[in-house]
Amino acid sequence: MSRIAARFAALRAEGRGALIPFLEAWDPDAATSMALLRGMPGAGADLIEIGCPFTDPMADGPTIQAAGRRALRAGATLSRTLAMVREFRREDRDTPIVLMGYLNPILSYDPARFCTDAAAAGVDGLIVVDLPTEEADLLLPHATAREIDVIRLVAPTTDAARLPKVLDGSSGFVYYVSITGITGTRSAAYDDLAAAIPRVRHATALPIAIGFGVRSPAQAAEAVRVADAAVVASALIDTLAASLDAEGRAQPDTVRRVLDQVRALADGVRGARSRAPQPQQTGNAG
Repeated sequence: MSRIAARFAALRAEGRGALIPFLEAWDPDAATSMALLRGMPGAGADLIEIGCPFTDPMADGPTIQAAGRRALRAGATLSRTLAMVREFRREDRDTPIVLMGYLNPILSYDPARFCTDAAAAGVDGLIVVDLPTEEADLLLPHATAREIDVIRLVAPTTDAARLPKVLDGSSGFVYYVSITGITGTRSAAYDDLAAAIPRVRHATALPIAIGFGVRSPAQAAEAVRVADAAVVASALIDTLAASLDAEGRAQPDTVRRVLDQVRALADGVRGARSRAPQPQQTGNAG
């Protein structure tokens, strides 16, 4: 059983959902992002999503775009992102790690070599935002051969006819993009999620994670009441960015502030199914 499958099975046995916090590799520098990665499991992360900086992140809003620019200025590369995971695995053999990024850097790296190196580093899953189902053979055979889950994105606009095609060959979990548009712009209403997730469940037995619009502990709790996991990205990057100095450098409290926010989100997720739902209104999100 893969680390991702094992973690979701354990959480299902506990009767709770998962928190999946996001960090951008090398944002704002190697040491700070490594400290965040090491600290997230202890702060309550059940799985961790690591963004792979790219110059043209078409699905990302201004917050994560800025994080990617900071990371690239600091020297981020795909090889160095894998090195982060390798370093993390020296201390943590259990927490699933998912890389989220774009196809171009993987093609430049070479898909077969990338999957070999990612598996050796300890990567468990890949989310490739701009890899359409029709071109999945560029990556899927290499990932499958190395027991790396390829996690597919499902959007509110994915209709019933398209859904099985999108999910074909997917594993690990399904990432439900809760809004149409880019990250960091708004949140989906609870009622919309409650109506949409059963449609996805009908098409797959995989766990479902909700992302692209979860910012607060209350919204994370709502997500795991209707699905299996909440992904929080822009809200954490906003906290990191607000802690930086005028030159974009980390300050002594940068890591603490982000990990404190992870703890608050984890508390929301862990208590979600024991409390009555309190739906949030649609508004600004990340």
